Amino acid sequence: MRSLMAVALVAALAAHPTKRTLHAQSAAVVAAVPAPHSDSLAVPVPFGPGERMEYQVKFGVFNAGSGYIAVDSIDTIAGRPTYRLSMGLEAGVLFVKVKDNYQSWLDTRSLVSRHFISDLHEARYKSFKEFAIYPEERRWQQLDENRADSMSTSEPLDELSYIFWLRTLPLVVGETYTSERYFLRDGNPVVIKVLRNEVKEVPAGEFNTIVVQPAIRTKGMFSQGGKAEIYLSDDAARQIVYLKSDLPIGSITLQLKSARPGVPLNPGR
Repeated sequence: MRSLMAVALVAALAAHPTKRTLHAQSAAVVAAVPAPHSDSLAVPVPFGPGERMEYQVKFGVFNAGSGYIAVDSIDTIAGRPTYRLSMGLEAGVLFVKVKDNYQSWLDTRSLVSRHFISDLHEARYKSFKEFAIYPEERRWQQLDENRADSMSTSEPLDELSYIFWLRTLPLVVGETYTSERYFLRDGNPVVIKVLRNEVKEVPAGEFNTIVVQPAIRTKGMFSQGGKAEIYLSDDAARQIVYLKSDLPIGSITLQLKSARPGVPLNPGR
């Protein structure tokens, strides 16, 4: 991956101690109401509107900037209620400057991606991509380049929405979860290895965590080669406590500084 989000889904597709093939949760997709405070049809998940996690960014041992991951609001895409997810990173050391922003619109009732934007500025590399995703039609359209293609799945996820979907999984240490849900067909299968439990200290405090190592077979946000790991809090909230990756521009980590919980649309869990 060219982007700092490689921090999240990047791993070698090697030893698979135990494998499970995952299928999306099926839920009715109905017309949205503006910015609902609750929704009994929403899939129960450990996040909701208002959630925001702030991070300290480091290149190696050097403090380099800040980042965040958030659930900004409930929006409507093609008549469906969606979480508007966002992630931003702004960091730099010496002549290496990074400013990356991502947005994803994740259907609240079927947990499929319906829109995705990445806007990357990393040293001399710049990239802007915007995708409209049509799960029912199994196709996507890249709006900035006016190109389109079919998908091999009707349950697509993009890079950012994959992180949030990851938070809904049981994550049993020693197991490997395999899914075919990446919206660009060449990126499948996505393999998520659950490596270990670990106590992790970050600026926000000390957390019991589950360490996972995912990979998407494609270039982009979560391409292979970065040896990324994600540390999720080992509790119902599944907060993203720590992320690390080895990138072409150097080793980078995101360390949780503070977390504001959101309000789940459907708290039944």
